[in-house]
Amino acid sequence: MPSSRGIGSISDLKNLFPTKTHFLIFVGYMALFISQGILVTATKDKNNQYSYNTVTVVLLAEFVKLIIAVGLQLQTSTFGEFLQHVRSNVKVLVLYVVPSFMYCLYNNLAFVNLANYDPTTYFLLLQFRVVVTGVIFQILFSKKLSGLQWVSLLLLTSGCIVKQIKYEDLTAGSSSFSIQFDIHLLLILVQVFCSCFAGVYNEYLLKGKGGDVPFMVQNFFMYLDSVLCNFAVLWYNGTLSEAFTAESLSSIARGKVLAIIFNNAGIGITTALFLKQLNSILKTFASALEIMFTALLCWIIFGIPVDIFTFVAIAIVSYAVILYAHNPVDNTPKSTDGNQKSNTSV
Repeated sequence: MPSSRGIGSISDLKNLFPTKTHFLIFVGYMALFISQGILVTATKDKNNQYSYNTVTVVLLAEFVKLIIAVGLQLQTSTFGEFLQHVRSNVKVLVLYVVPSFMYCLYNNLAFVNLANYDPTTYFLLLQFRVVVTGVIFQILFSKKLSGLQWVSLLLLTSGCIVKQIKYEDLTAGSSSFSIQFDIHLLLILVQVFCSCFAGVYNEYLLKGKGGDVPFMVQNFFMYLDSVLCNFAVLWYNGTLSEAFTAESLSSIARGKVLAIIFNNAGIGITTALFLKQLNSILKTFASALEIMFTALLCWIIFGIPVDIFTFVAIAIVSYAVILYAHNPVDNTPKSTDGNQKSNTSV
């Protein structure tokens, strides 16, 4: 097994990316996530508001994912076989309502949080999910964390706190430090918990029930339930009747907004391919690289400055996730079927 100091060698790179396809999946995974934050930010007005119904956008993205999942499944089975899988696994479809609802909240909160945070801060704070996941497995599943794992999680938490420090000049000759904790940070935490608990639910509660269901059929269940959950959100908000009017749809039928829909759909499918073809350690490395590239691109595109606290926070969090990646919590159930992976759609 290559050491951490040998990661940069050619042989290690070949182990990480055996084929060009593996490398393209890795790059595509990062590019799609980075693009999503930038695209959403680009559609905000000067008051950090959106001129379109964001729930409708999430719903349409889930519908596109659903169509793609069906199309991919039909590459390996007939339509009749697909329907038979659906009919014989209705209970699994019902079980997917819980994670689908959590991901529904996650995706809708992404718009809310990106209206209040720049993409760099948003992605940096989302890394707190590594901490939450570690604690969940420590408490609920007796996956005891090592000392190195706790150090990495504490570092990551510290990095998130550093990002929230604001430096304010009160007078020409004095200054003060303050840490900003508000409702928006709470919404970030809600988004983090939705992601973590949905992942845990998929991995442990659905593994036994859905183990014999084809992977893309499971994705179909997830996306179908997600579409229904977003319809429920529209109904709850009282915007269902106006969500699909000509005026509402015309506000969505714009280049940047359509790009958000298809980019979001691409994220869901690419995430599934990522975990089938690569491993969760590379996913963690990708998260660290996403923060760095997002900070650079946001500075170039939007002129969002990278202050000293942002720079330090990026350095701490990136080091923490890489340290964690070398000794992650083992959350993989024992299974002889290498094709059955947990659904990690977002």
